[in-house]
Amino acid sequence: MGCAPSIHVSQSGVVYCRDSDGSNSPHQTTAASQQSGALAGFFIRTERSGSMTGCRPLANKEQREPAHSIQEESQAKGAVTEVQFGPMKIYQDPIQVLLVFAKEDSQSTGFWWACDRAGYKCNVAQTPEAALECFLDKNHEIIIIDHRHSTYFDAEALCRSIRAIKSAENAVIVAVAKRPQGDHKESSVMSLIAAGFTRCYIENPSIVACYNELIQLEFGEVRAQFKLRACSAIITALEQSQESIEITSEDNIIQYVNPAFEVMMGYKREELIGKEQMEVPKSDKNKADLLDTINSYVKKGKEWQGMYYGRKRNGDSVQQNVKITPVIGQGGKIRHYVCIKRPFNENKSDKSHLCDRVQAESQTDIHTCKHKDRRKSSDVRSNTSRGSDGSSQPRRSSIARIHSMTIEAPITKVINIINVAQESSSEPVAEALDRVLEILRTTELYSPQLGNKEDDPHASDLVDGLMSDGLRRLSGNEYIFTKNAHTIHTHFHIPVSLHDIPPRITETMENEDCWDFDIFELEAATHKRPLVYLGLKTFSRFGVCEFLNCSESVLRSWLQVIEANYHSSNSYHNSTHSADVLHATAYFLCKERVKQSLDRTDEVAALIAATVHDVDHPGRTNSFLCNAGSELALLYNDTAVLESHHAALAFQLTTRDDKCNIFKNMERNEYRTLRQAIIDMVLATEMTKHFEHVNKFVNSINKPLAGLEDNSSGNGGNEDSCNTILTSPENRTLIKRMLIKCADISNPCRPLDLCIEWAARISEEYFAQTDEEKRQGLPVVMPVFDRNTCSIPKSQISFIDYFVTDMFDAWDVFADLPNLIQYLAMNFKYWKCLDEQKLHSLRPPEP
Repeated sequence: MGCAPSIHVSQSGVVYCRDSDGSNSPHQTTAASQQSGALAGFFIRTERSGSMTGCRPLANKEQREPAHSIQEESQAKGAVTEVQFGPMKIYQDPIQVLLVFAKEDSQSTGFWWACDRAGYKCNVAQTPEAALECFLDKNHEIIIIDHRHSTYFDAEALCRSIRAIKSAENAVIVAVAKRPQGDHKESSVMSLIAAGFTRCYIENPSIVACYNELIQLEFGEVRAQFKLRACSAIITALEQSQESIEITSEDNIIQYVNPAFEVMMGYKREELIGKEQMEVPKSDKNKADLLDTINSYVKKGKEWQGMYYGRKRNGDSVQQNVKITPVIGQGGKIRHYVCIKRPFNENKSDKSHLCDRVQAESQTDIHTCKHKDRRKSSDVRSNTSRGSDGSSQPRRSSIARIHSMTIEAPITKVINIINVAQESSSEPVAEALDRVLEILRTTELYSPQLGNKEDDPHASDLVDGLMSDGLRRLSGNEYIFTKNAHTIHTHFHIPVSLHDIPPRITETMENEDCWDFDIFELEAATHKRPLVYLGLKTFSRFGVCEFLNCSESVLRSWLQVIEANYHSSNSYHNSTHSADVLHATAYFLCKERVKQSLDRTDEVAALIAATVHDVDHPGRTNSFLCNAGSELALLYNDTAVLESHHAALAFQLTTRDDKCNIFKNMERNEYRTLRQAIIDMVLATEMTKHFEHVNKFVNSINKPLAGLEDNSSGNGGNEDSCNTILTSPENRTLIKRMLIKCADISNPCRPLDLCIEWAARISEEYFAQTDEEKRQGLPVVMPVFDRNTCSIPKSQISFIDYFVTDMFDAWDVFADLPNLIQYLAMNFKYWKCLDEQKLHSLRPPEP
């Protein structure tokens, strides 16, 4: 058949096949007959340049036919396989298989042909002695032992003997078991596992079955064992590393420390492994909240870097550059934490150590320090540069400033990096960076700067009224203090069941799940108390009672208490506004991408936050309350006064009476999670951080999602990345904030009649505030809202331009709300048309 192999028969009955080129590698070993020179049944094969040629045993027709179906997929076999193992690239030689069969039969022939087709190197042995000799010579990855005939040899004893060889710990050993006949039940594989077998193969001589078994073994157990062998190199690297390394489990149980760790900290390995980190004494030189800060990073899967004081076994503290990296494992959860520590030496002047210190102290992900090559000397020097005023001022060393910090906010990290870059920059660059630093150190980084106040007084007044704390002093440099009585209403009317709602009210709520729902019809039908009725229906639709484990009567009572504490005397901030925001929130929660992002707790939190977000609103802005020195402004230190009050009062009203305590049956941790989500959403309605919330939403969610869509090109691999973006805890928080913010100021996106009515109501409330400010001699926060001179169309145009358009564009990109964007465009055009006609009213005059 075109091959000229020479054959050597060993004493143990293993046959080696030598190629005609004289190489000594045994491509094929066979079971030798006990009678010298009897070569019947030998399996002999030769390989040249990856091709399969040589003398093969004849298989029957049934066995040969399926071989064609696997011919093509086996052509690439037999070559070195490249395996990616994390950042490691490892190479696996062709798989070697050892077949241990006392007699040649269809099963051994099936495996032989399967090995041939798979491109594996195959050896065959008849006796345990031959198998051991062959394995010691070749160290096969797969060993298949015939377990069907105990009369020839003890398969389990052979397996134990092979396992006793050190190099066999990574071998995959398969037992070929008899197929059960008749009523015989399959026996347990536990005895095989105990003997050291990896798998059990029920006899099936089909080449395809044997081939499939071998392929599954290669890409399953063999590949796994191959990667485990690579771990030996990684462990060796850890053991030899000069950096101190500690590995802990997700429960902070110490699993490994290397010799460098033992030397640095003075502990022996056996003293630490198996202990919780909390059991190891901590240094008292760290800031009190440093551990909490570190945990807040790593528990979210983020890497943390910075300065940390460790405590040695002898009690001494050692300052260290520490890098803690969470390792994601099975189920996408954090399974390990790898902590790398390097002693901090303040006197080191080596450039690379300087770079490392800046990197560790600023806790950034910079992996290179490009400036270090441009440094003219290795000392830490104080450069001089011109300040923004043009004068030359010496700057204190940024490195010294960095070393005085342990944990920093992101903006501080950026400032520190710029400071370091300045030290090696030319004078013009240093001056430009000084200007950058001046901008970054301002308190408001997200709010766009308006031009001249005279250019758009309406926008300026809205910004001053809605986004400032209102701290304006009077001529006497003292605040006017007014006592505001915040009456808590706890009485409520006879409870109404969801099934007992009057027909007229039921009729007005028929389309409450549509965006065009008319909240003012419901207001009229319920005599200005729409929140209870809409709340009952909406909360029922979302299964809130089931989630909170409370009865409908408790929910009813709660809604009545909350609504009773909205001021019906307010033209805008009353329970109708609350019901409107609840309606918009429920509408947004039904959008597909929102549902994909939020869980049940998020949904319930959003509905409750919408209901209570303006409870006990006095009809005046935060600026007014601060200028007036109200009790609420004093209580909340002029910071998010109303929003803090709404959130606090909501929980006071809820928890003081079991009859309306919707949270009373919740488990403590679930309640705390829900409470924090509600508070966060209510506080997000404060307008001082409007642009911060919108910018974070766009940059953390919309832009990454758009990048994935741009790069998808039909590849489904981006689905996991998309889910990660949508469901991470930080992004879910941003989504909930954006949701309630859009719901809160959605009036310009409603149908025109509703939009006009809301504009009339908010304008009246602002007019009333201006009237009172003039009456009390307070600073007028929004002078344009004078009922005698105000142009309502201009105020609406400014509000839409400055606050609404960009936010709803971003929300539409995320949640897909073309109908809202269409209404917004139509309403803007309406106000623009009135303004162009120099009209100040809500509607054009009657013809």
